[in-house]
Amino acid sequence: MLSRRGALLLAAGGLAQLSLPPAAPAAPAALPDERAADRRAEVAGLLAARARSLPVRSGLTGAEAAYRNLVLSPGRGAPTADGPERLTASVELAVRIAGYDEYPVVYPRRIELVRDRDGWRVEREEGTDGPPALWDLGPARTAPGARCLVLGLAGGPDPAGLVAVGDQAVPAVSAVWGSGWPGRLLLELPATEPQFARLLEADPASWTGMAAVTVAAPGAPWHTPADRVVINPEAFGRLSDFGQQVVVTHEATHVATRADTRAWTPLWLSEGVADWTAYRESGRRPQQIAPELTRDVVAGRLPTALPADGDFAAGATGIAQAYEQAWLACALIAGRYGTDRLVAFYRAVGAADGQGEDRDRRTDRLLRGELGVGLAEFTALWLAEVQALRG
Repeated sequence: MLSRRGALLLAAGGLAQLSLPPAAPAAPAALPDERAADRRAEVAGLLAARARSLPVRSGLTGAEAAYRNLVLSPGRGAPTADGPERLTASVELAVRIAGYDEYPVVYPRRIELVRDRDGWRVEREEGTDGPPALWDLGPARTAPGARCLVLGLAGGPDPAGLVAVGDQAVPAVSAVWGSGWPGRLLLELPATEPQFARLLEADPASWTGMAAVTVAAPGAPWHTPADRVVINPEAFGRLSDFGQQVVVTHEATHVATRADTRAWTPLWLSEGVADWTAYRESGRRPQQIAPELTRDVVAGRLPTALPADGDFAAGATGIAQAYEQAWLACALIAGRYGTDRLVAFYRAVGAADGQGEDRDRRTDRLLRGELGVGLAEFTALWLAEVQALRG
């Protein structure tokens, strides 16, 4: 499940889940001074103008910005007898991209201010908690599509190259999951893999090979359509056109199903429906969609149970097979019971009470209610599909 700063990580044909719980920064001490009100008004005016200029300064076309929750404290090295007056502003930068963010994305910031003869000016602005904004890494450039918006960085891959992929992913997802989601996609394309890792606050070494991540925008209310897909330019660039389309459609499925996904949703189900949606109209045979699992089956290495959540962790042994097993489980449901039953089962799992019931018991109960088979019988049907990969 995506928390406010959660992430779903795509690796070698599937996704692994990472939870990044938000941390509440401590507020700095307010500035005690009889002139504090005047200073606050002056700084607030400066920051309001700075917010208005952000779309131009950052290259972020279509953005609206505001600094809010301003707290002032003495600046670094202040005061000195003959030096300029300095202040530190603790604020939240709230940025909303019109047509894509229902709620502003919130970035906690620290701004160093100095006052000279011309008044207050910003000397330095930096993030204090959470990932940086894309435009913190360099000037941004945007490429709009009919159903998506791609944000890139100057000097990086051309964001226009992703527009057709995003525009194609949205209707493919809506064909399965309906119109109960915004039907638009926001993609961020950093220039390098290390920048990709910075946007996720992750160790770059652990993200090598990850092609894309769906993240919940920081500061957005729970289960709101403020998700964006972050692309790893290096891993994504190594994929074929077909592979890139599968990746983005997979990620778009996570955006579309966010409101129906909970912490108790098994990863074999959430990752499986994303892959199944992405491959649904591909015309590919199961052995082509699940090559690693097929090789294992031919070699006599057969699973005995549906993949556990831990099998999808980044760097886990057999992670590719876990995703392929998840795809096969969802393909089984869609093929045997129909697409509508797969969607209904997924939503029933998300709507279930997540407290006081073992996950397997809950899954068993919901499988019986939606499909008429228990977990043990479903697993047996799935294992038969796995063995059928022998061809």
